[in-house]
Amino acid sequence: MRSVRGVPPWVHEAAVRLVGIAVVVWGAATLSFAALQLMPGDTVDALLGPNVAATPQLRQEIVGALHLDRPLGERYLSFLGRLATGDFGQSYRLGRPVTDVLAENLWPTTQLAVFAIIFTMLLALMLALPWALGGRAVRGVITLAELIGSSIPSYWLGIVAIGVFSFRLRWLPAAGSGTVDAVILPAIALALPIGCVMARVLQDSFERSAAAPFTLTVRARGVSWLGVTVRHHLRHAAAAVLALGGWTLASFLGGAVIIEVVFARSGFGRTLVDAVSTRDIPVVTSITVLCALLFGALNWAIDLLNRRIDPRLR
Repeated sequence: MRSVRGVPPWVHEAAVRLVGIAVVVWGAATLSFAALQLMPGDTVDALLGPNVAATPQLRQEIVGALHLDRPLGERYLSFLGRLATGDFGQSYRLGRPVTDVLAENLWPTTQLAVFAIIFTMLLALMLALPWALGGRAVRGVITLAELIGSSIPSYWLGIVAIGVFSFRLRWLPAAGSGTVDAVILPAIALALPIGCVMARVLQDSFERSAAAPFTLTVRARGVSWLGVTVRHHLRHAAAAVLALGGWTLASFLGGAVIIEVVFARSGFGRTLVDAVSTRDIPVVTSITVLCALLFGALNWAIDLLNRRIDPRLR
C-alpha cells in the first residue's frame, strides 16, 4: 500500500482499519437499539414480568428512572454519547452496572470458545489428513461424514448429546459452567459443524498444493507423501483456513448464543437472550458492541497473521 502525503503505509492502513471498526460498532449499536425499540409490547411490562401488577405510580417511577419518557432521538443520542465515553450504564433488569454483568460472564464464554476452537482444529485435521493420504473409498466416506456433520444444527446436536452422554450414559453433566467437564459437550456441539466445513477447506487446499510444482520437487528428494503433507501442504492450507477467520468467528458467536441456552450455561449468549426478552437495552447494546469490537479486532489480527504465513500477500 502506497503512503498518502508522506504518511507511512502502515499508519494509513491502521487508520483505515480503525475507522472501519468504528463504523461497524456504530452500525451494530444502532441496529440493536432500533430493533429493541421496534419490538412489540411495553418496556415496563417486559421488565416487571407477566405476573406483576404495577400501580400507575410505580410505572411512572420506572419510566422516569429509565428516561423512557424522553423523545426517541434524544435517547439515541444519549445512548451514543455514553458508548463513546465507555459508559455502558446499568442493567434495567438486574439494577447493576453493565460492566459487572459483562465481567462475570466473560470467563464462561471464553472457556467455551477456547475449547470449541481446539475441538474444531482437531476435527478438521482428523478428517483432512486421512482424506489426503487415503484412497477413493476413504475419501468418499470422509466426504459423506463431512456433509452430514456440516448439515446438523448445533442446537440439535447439543440436545442429542445431552440425551445420550448425560441422561443415558451419565458420562458428562447436562448443564452448568463451573467445571471443565461441563464445557466438553457444548464445545463439541458448537465445533462439529464448523470443523466439518474447515476440513473441506483443508482438503481443497491439499489438492491444490499436491498439483503444484514444488510437491514434485520435494517428492523427488525422497520425502514421503505424509512428510510433504505435514511439512508443506499444511502451511499452505493454514492461509486458506485463516481466510475463513471472519466466518468462523461469526459462527462461534452465533452458535454460542444457542448452545449456552441449550446447556443452561452462563455467558454472553444466555445473558443476551435474557436481556432481549426483558428489553434490557443497556445489556443488549453492550454485548452487541463488544462482539462487534471483537469481530473487527480479530479480523485485523487474522489479516496480519495471514501475511506472515503467505509471503505473496506482502
